[in-house]
Amino acid sequence: MKRLLFVFLLAFPHFLQAQRITAEEYISIYKDIAIREMREHKIPASITLAQGLLESGCGNSELARVAKNHFGIKCHKEWTGNTFTMDDDEKNECFRSYENAEESFVDHSLFLVGRNRYAALFDLEITDYEGWAKGLKAAGYATNPKYAQLLIARINQYDLTRFDREALNIKEEETTVSEPIPEPQLSENQFEDFGLLFNPDVKSAFEIVDMTDLGRFIYLNNGVKFIYAKEGETPKSIAKELGIPMRQIADYNYISSPKDFVFLSGDVVYIVPLKNKCKHPSTFNVDETMTMRDVALRFAVKLDKLQKYNKNLGKVVKPGTVVKLKR
Repeated sequence: MKRLLFVFLLAFPHFLQAQRITAEEYISIYKDIAIREMREHKIPASITLAQGLLESGCGNSELARVAKNHFGIKCHKEWTGNTFTMDDDEKNECFRSYENAEESFVDHSLFLVGRNRYAALFDLEITDYEGWAKGLKAAGYATNPKYAQLLIARINQYDLTRFDREALNIKEEETTVSEPIPEPQLSENQFEDFGLLFNPDVKSAFEIVDMTDLGRFIYLNNGVKFIYAKEGETPKSIAKELGIPMRQIADYNYISSPKDFVFLSGDVVYIVPLKNKCKHPSTFNVDETMTMRDVALRFAVKLDKLQKYNKNLGKVVKPGTVVKLKR
């Protein structure tokens, strides 16, 4: 018994480390540091938090977990502290490593303050988060062409400007607050026509990873990009917006008659091919009658692969059935 307890205690820190945190939890943990850094270095707390959310994957990336680096700052010539090596734009790139996350936040401020290429940012109104986001991209902070849009999207989605106001001691009624970008409201039966049976609570776990040219959020499920449809959209209209053939939208989502198909508001629409297997979980316990197509779309796994993993199952699976999601 003592040996088992000892082994558990050794493993317990790793167990804690494996627990993913949500965007809301990340904001709650680091908002006070961001506010303090805004007061001291004149960098909007909203920008700091948005960059932290994006660069660290809400604190869940390997770089954030192991090196405590929340802003993707690389070593550069002047860095004399600890380092962490990982593949990024190139293989085996050198990143700064810190004792704790707070050091990363402080160094992020010093990094921006101490470089001439970011000097123009400090001439902006400190509440101009859009100007800061666009300025960071223009100054070369990141290579993603939509970096500014991704920062702005997070600021709006989580109302991060409220921390700017707190840092400046501005009361709510003294300023105009940007309304958070509305997200589709999901219901239990909303996906019946589309064949999806997502739990409404699952949607909040999907991370925004990109944005279309028209400003629509792009999410990931099992590493597969998808968007939420608007009421009345069709495979043709979505394909036109994305600049891809309608047949691809139909194929990725197993829509047999795309010309006659109409999406409901909030339907999940995959915009790239599904994966060969599900990273997690490895199996799915069916709790209500579903088709294999339902399962494929729910977990973003190719239908032919599911059928291969589950040769004993037909097109329809009944409650209590265990479906394999990988070999």
